[in-house]
Amino acid sequence: MSDLVIVDNVEKSFPLSGGKEYLALKGIDLQIKQGEFIALIGHSGCGKSTLLNMIAGLDLPTGGIVTLDGLVVKQPGPDRMVVFQNYSILPWLTVRGNVALAVDEVLTDKSPQERKEIVENYINIVGLSGSIDKLPTEISGGMRQRVAIARALAIQPKLLLLDEPFGVLDALTRGNLQEQLTRICEENKVSALMVTHEVDEAVLMSDRVVMMTNGPGSKIGGILDVDIPRPRKRMDAVKHPSYYQLRSEIIYFLNQQKRVKKMNARKVAVVPRHGLEKVNLEIGYVPLTACAPIAVAQEKGFFKKHGLDEVSLVRESSWRGIVDGMTGGYIDAAQMPSGLPIWMTLGGDGNQSVPVVSSMTMTRNGNAITLDRRFQKQGVKTLADFKEMLHATPNLQHRMGVVHPSSMHNLLLRYWLASAGIDPDRDVHLKTIPPAQMVVDLKAGTSMASVSAILGICGPRSKVLGLRSRRMWIFGADIRARC
Repeated sequence: MSDLVIVDNVEKSFPLSGGKEYLALKGIDLQIKQGEFIALIGHSGCGKSTLLNMIAGLDLPTGGIVTLDGLVVKQPGPDRMVVFQNYSILPWLTVRGNVALAVDEVLTDKSPQERKEIVENYINIVGLSGSIDKLPTEISGGMRQRVAIARALAIQPKLLLLDEPFGVLDALTRGNLQEQLTRICEENKVSALMVTHEVDEAVLMSDRVVMMTNGPGSKIGGILDVDIPRPRKRMDAVKHPSYYQLRSEIIYFLNQQKRVKKMNARKVAVVPRHGLEKVNLEIGYVPLTACAPIAVAQEKGFFKKHGLDEVSLVRESSWRGIVDGMTGGYIDAAQMPSGLPIWMTLGGDGNQSVPVVSSMTMTRNGNAITLDRRFQKQGVKTLADFKEMLHATPNLQHRMGVVHPSSMHNLLLRYWLASAGIDPDRDVHLKTIPPAQMVVDLKAGTSMASVSAILGICGPRSKVLGLRSRRMWIFGADIRARC
């Protein structure tokens, strides 16, 4: 697919009193392909609607350019139609009249009969044929929004721009309209850019989700490809293995942005004392038994005893959260897997080197490879059995979970697989899963195995399959999480 819209290094600032400026967006690069549906998501004030307005031509960038089909966007045009949150239909015109007003104004090369057929066709597409001659006051809010969508589609724009189009609707109406609009865009090959605050809406409807950072100077913090096949039905989509992974990624990003905002607001200048560079620290941790030394030090007052004024323990649900906190500078120190400091220093996080010093080792060993119990029932009791099972099912994707690419868990799992001639990059799919999610993924069947810290998690009904190699035990999936 070719690029329909190109947003090239766009910047937008607004004048303030006293000759000052507010920088809303900075360095925005984005491409929208023919027939692609993109969702823009982020916290209020991050510039989502500002970006949409510049693509629509309702506003102009203060830096960079926006092009559509190779032409610079300088003003609104019928090749881009906007659907607003508040319907924006004329109350004195019927459903037919509202749609016909746009069609008659834009499609002047069509005959009156052709325009009439186009109006009726798109009203039928959004399911309003039975209400075609009703006024807006005679139909529901969801139906009014469908009128706005029909009007936008009827003039056959190249790009549909949606600014929280379902924000004021009730949950049931919103769900129905989401599915209808997704189907309409698929069938008519319409490109779309949608501003939304709804995580599930973004995953269900889009091909890519563009996540915006906080302002001022908002930028694109990440782009997720949605690999759920089309056509999509809500109940089918939520069963896809990627659905909750994508949903978790977006929620994680939004929570991180919220946390950064709070921490930046809390920062105050503190004079160093006691020969220490800093006396207020934010220390990140993942709630595993390995964090016990930090938790005990906090509870026993050891930090204050050694000259620190305030230490805040910042709970993260995954090692990725620790990496982002250290890279973003809003965490000063953290509990980490042993390989993570080296990985960050060498530029493992997006080729950006973040020098990290390892000050102490808090725990050693205690890792276990945990297989789904169904393999034991299939007679998989040795590593050789496991290899034979993989070769017998070449068309299945076998997922195995690790907590982080740099973790000892990943290295031990690769060592174990390679010792039997199993290629960890081809014969299986290694998936990064937060520690707290390991047991959930095993139960849900989205991961066939995981490697996690063994301390405190092995319950009395765990099944040992009989293989031990370099402190690695192979357990069945029936374990009791204690972390």
